[in-house]
Amino acid sequence: MNKINQLFAARGERKLFSLYFCAGCPTLGATADVILTLQRRGIDMVEVGIPFSDPLADGPVIQGAATQALRNGMNLATLFSQLAAVSQQVTIPLVLMGYLNPIMHYGFERFCQSCVEAGVSGMIIPDLPFDDYVRDLKPIADRHDLRVIMLITPETSDERIRLIDSHTDGFIYMVSSAAITGTQQSFDDAKQAYFRRVDAMGLRNPRMIGFGISNRQTLEAAQAHAAGTIIGSKFVQLLNDAGGDADAALDALFANLF
Repeated sequence: MNKINQLFAARGERKLFSLYFCAGCPTLGATADVILTLQRRGIDMVEVGIPFSDPLADGPVIQGAATQALRNGMNLATLFSQLAAVSQQVTIPLVLMGYLNPIMHYGFERFCQSCVEAGVSGMIIPDLPFDDYVRDLKPIADRHDLRVIMLITPETSDERIRLIDSHTDGFIYMVSSAAITGTQQSFDDAKQAYFRRVDAMGLRNPRMIGFGISNRQTLEAAQAHAAGTIIGSKFVQLLNDAGGDADAALDALFANLF
């Protein structure tokens, strides 16, 4: 069974906690160490960002991390090599988060094969059109037992959400707001109404909420209406501040959250 499915099947009532960081930032060679540190510290799932020069869904923090990673020389071939070197040590699900351009340039079939060899369980491609996914990419991903995670926002209709739910597996990524990534101090009534609306739909797939979670208030609001949460910008910022020391970054993050 795919590690993502195993994780959600075994969680019971426990709320899952996933972190995002950009591969190759702040240093080119730190990717594997960050993953192993997060695993050792009890993080349930890790999103590894593929740096891209035009990350449309991302705010200044992750844009800056991607720029630094590219300057450091990070690319898909290097990333897969780094992940493959530690794949036997990684027991938690790894999800690659990247944009369509570099993935299609690499070749999607080749990308999926490299994911399998590197111990990756799934991918998030924010600019992948849903119809293109269903028609062209889903059969390839399914053949490699990889999960393509789709995103929904407060503007996504119930009809569209149910369509996504029926054609995907693993989990649905609930973006907290129709905006770029970044930290928020609280989720307003409209966002929480969106969380409740989707929660009440009785979807087949579990949901993880991300974008904007950076403190106890936003964490608890998201956890109340989903299987777990994903934190990106805040951890990326703290990892940069700590010079790539993932233990120090986690200590600072936990101090904000708990």
